[in-house]
Amino acid sequence: MNIMDFNVKKLAADAGTFLSRAVQFTEEKLGQAEKTELDAHLENLLSKAECTKLWTEKIMKQTEVLLQPNPNARIEEFVYEKLDRKAPSRMNNPELLGQYMIDAGNEFGPGTAYGNALIKCGETQKRIGTADRELIQTSAINFLTPLRNFIEGDYKTITKERKLLQNKRLDLDAAKTRLKKAKVAEARAAQLNTSQPEENNIMVNVSYVLNLLHVKWLKIWAEEVTKSEQEVRITQSEFDRQAEITRLLLEGISSTHAHHLRCLNDFVEAQMTYYAQCYQYMLDLQKQLGSFPSTFLSNNNQSSTTPVQSLSTPSVLASASASLPSVSNSVVTSGISELKSSSGSRKARVLYDYDAANSSELSLLADEVITVYSIPGMDSDWLMGERGNQKGKVPITYLELLN
Repeated sequence: MNIMDFNVKKLAADAGTFLSRAVQFTEEKLGQAEKTELDAHLENLLSKAECTKLWTEKIMKQTEVLLQPNPNARIEEFVYEKLDRKAPSRMNNPELLGQYMIDAGNEFGPGTAYGNALIKCGETQKRIGTADRELIQTSAINFLTPLRNFIEGDYKTITKERKLLQNKRLDLDAAKTRLKKAKVAEARAAQLNTSQPEENNIMVNVSYVLNLLHVKWLKIWAEEVTKSEQEVRITQSEFDRQAEITRLLLEGISSTHAHHLRCLNDFVEAQMTYYAQCYQYMLDLQKQLGSFPSTFLSNNNQSSTTPVQSLSTPSVLASASASLPSVSNSVVTSGISELKSSSGSRKARVLYDYDAANSSELSLLADEVITVYSIPGMDSDWLMGERGNQKGKVPITYLELLN
């Protein structure tokens, strides 16, 4: 029973406080009550905190879009994070593209020009995909997590304390308003007590009695002066204490900026590492494709002794294509044709390594010289190669016939 009485009293007190704050807030908005203003330093700190929160949210969200452009994947990761479960591992876009290229290359045949190039490109794309995963993981730990901790942790605490400061200010201003009203009532009571009836008639006496009753009612307000003054002192003390707590929290925004600056440096370093890796991977791939003969780029049966030195720009490719003389192509083509139509053999230099796909093929090492010849019914893309007592089919695009 006592506990119930206490809860009812507390509920009534809280309801009274809430009503008092609501009245004070409404009167302030209507310009009917005075408002205690915060000092300029505290106002500047509050403005700085709001600005920090606003831009931190925007930077964090856009960074998430940069690292994971797929909105469905971001939603899935968010749900798993809230459920405290690990999201299933899936191939990212470069890895998926790389796998498709490798599968296509194997389907076309690793010994063909196009198939081999697809496999090399696919392997490079998968390396880029791995680097992309490392960038996302590093950025999430070193950059996104600190920003999110500020939004969901520090700023929530600041918001809570700021709201409490607002309530303390409303309590203080409500107490000041009650004190002002009590003092006005006390002054009016003192003025009425000094006045006496000047005429001895019934109407004057009735008026005087009503005034006495009014005075007694006003004395109730007068008795509130002492109580109101004490309430103002208490609310002022609570407001000052809460303002100091809020100020200390807000001054920590400068430390937050310094921490976020270190996190930003980590993010930039992670991006620099990622792009450097991608550049190196593509540079290595360019060198591998650049070492192929021109037929490897055109993927036809013609061969050329002039390798493509660079794939960096379309103009270089155009000039390289323009510089290939038709005479050279006709000479090499006629050499292959003569070899296929005759029963003789020729020496050939291996342009780059080749791993035999089965026992009927011969593995090759770059720059070695082997003997090649043709047999009736053989595919136009292949020749028979001999190295000592080893022999097997070899792709003509890997060879350069020697005079």
